[in-house]
Amino acid sequence: MDDQARIYELEFPSPRIEVGDGTTLVLVHGLEGFADAGHAVRLATEHLRQSLETELVASFSVDDLIDYRSRRPPMTFASDHFSAYEAPELSLYAVKDTNGVPFLLLTGLEPDFKWEKFTSAVRLLAEQFGVSRSVGLSAIPMATPHTRPLGVIGHSSNPGEVPRHQRLGAEVKVPGSASALLEYRMGQHGFDARGFSVHVPHYLAQSPYPAAAVTLLQHLGQVTGLSVPLAALEEAAADVVRQVDEQVQASPEAVAVVHALEQQHDAGPQHAETNLLALDGDLPDLPSGDELGAQFEQFLAEHSGEFGAADESDGTQAPQDDSRESGDKDEEQ
Repeated sequence: MDDQARIYELEFPSPRIEVGDGTTLVLVHGLEGFADAGHAVRLATEHLRQSLETELVASFSVDDLIDYRSRRPPMTFASDHFSAYEAPELSLYAVKDTNGVPFLLLTGLEPDFKWEKFTSAVRLLAEQFGVSRSVGLSAIPMATPHTRPLGVIGHSSNPGEVPRHQRLGAEVKVPGSASALLEYRMGQHGFDARGFSVHVPHYLAQSPYPAAAVTLLQHLGQVTGLSVPLAALEEAAADVVRQVDEQVQASPEAVAVVHALEQQHDAGPQHAETNLLALDGDLPDLPSGDELGAQFEQFLAEHSGEFGAADESDGTQAPQDDSRESGDKDEEQ
């Protein structure tokens, strides 16, 4: 216990978490890192923090857990001096939904180091506060068009609980993450551990994609009963999709690629295993996918002010451009 405790610091006094009769305390974890395509996890967790009543429970030692070289914290340089530093965070919060139901939220950067000590510390904290179930949020790039409803892969320590339409239907090896390891370890220690991996169009994976965050929070509400306000996030999602549609229509090549993706999507779930492998890079039989992604990234960069305004309207902030460096570093590791 002492070894794990050294990597976090509890707030004092600790927030009071009162769970009603017949209600179980849920731990929601969403870590920014490898499995955060479209920055969906960051958008979702920031929305939870900023739209609901939140109190800090524990702060993890980022100096011990984060490799600053893989995700360099932003600093502001004003003319002739450094004027600000955005310190990275990894924290546990007590949150109340719109009905006053409490839950715990683990959010921040995915640890680069000491995954086992980190997951053990989180598990012990969950036991200390009486958590009985956990739900992990992640987002993965897939060969899917933005014009179709986003798919979701469900996972659970009790596999029979996952609906058939959320199952991958195959056994594959995928790159690990601290969040996935936490779900695995929680399940091993008797918690009801669940998770959702939302599919993000691969050509939009490097840009903020609020629609994926909305999908994650909708599924979170369905399995936990937690009530989360989504109107502002849905509005931001609609704005992004509308502007992406405009960009697609302006390019015959983009229209052709999106149409090909629509045909593949509509053909059925038999492509799910191939799509999941998009995590590792090349996407077969998708003409000009890289070019399409580059076009969208340039377009979204040119309209970053507009997307930033949308993000601010729902209490979220656009992620920093160093996310690509982070993803590359994660894949190398």
